[in-house]
Amino acid sequence: MGDNMAKQEGPAIPSPSMQQQISLPEVRSRDEWQAARDDLLVEEKALMKARDSLAAKRRRLPMTPVRSDYRFVGRDDEVDLLGLFAGRRQLIVYRFFYAPDVENWPDGSCSGCAFFADTVTHPAHLAARDTSLVFVTAAPQERITALKARMGWEQLPFFTLVGDEFSSDFGVEEMFGVIVFIRDGDRIYQTYFLNGRGIEEIGPAWSLLDITPLGRQEDWQDVPEGRPQGAPYEWWRLHDNYGAVAAEHTNR
Repeated sequence: MGDNMAKQEGPAIPSPSMQQQISLPEVRSRDEWQAARDDLLVEEKALMKARDSLAAKRRRLPMTPVRSDYRFVGRDDEVDLLGLFAGRRQLIVYRFFYAPDVENWPDGSCSGCAFFADTVTHPAHLAARDTSLVFVTAAPQERITALKARMGWEQLPFFTLVGDEFSSDFGVEEMFGVIVFIRDGDRIYQTYFLNGRGIEEIGPAWSLLDITPLGRQEDWQDVPEGRPQGAPYEWWRLHDNYGAVAAEHTNR
């Protein structure tokens, strides 16, 4: 296909709901619908509270030290694991599969990884909470540049893995994974890992922050003593209105 990325035309995917008769919900009066909705809302709020409780437990997980000398090639330079933090306190790394032995090569990546990248928040919102998000993959930078342009991912920082050690050390040789790190000065620690089912709930800024040890850093959250907290809502901005806090991401 050459150097220009062409969209791969796969087999047509018909919508099942348009191809067959399906069972629709019951028709009820407005009052009956509202009563059923109110009943379900009680369960939804209970689930929300359970998720808040689970996130609080996640913030209390221990951390384990990791080495920092893994190497990654960015658009302009090569960095170690500490460099991926871009000076921030926390780092979320997504192991992205884009390589000759992966579906859709060379003009596309793993479909599941692409699906995730399509749903993830703008990294400026995470930067405002002292958190960097990066994608690491085996593909060279010239391929990554073309893929990002095709998919509209210019805002997402992608790095090329140097060698296999990072993938093998963190169990992401053959399957995607989300790995969370925190640093204390130049010392780096792993705090969390996720792959398989459960990834479908990750993507919005709040869900990504909820897998970090500092959380959303809002004063309603249950956090260990000494963690940063502030008023909710007040830190939210348009993603291009955070100023210097997000500048590092735009340069990668």
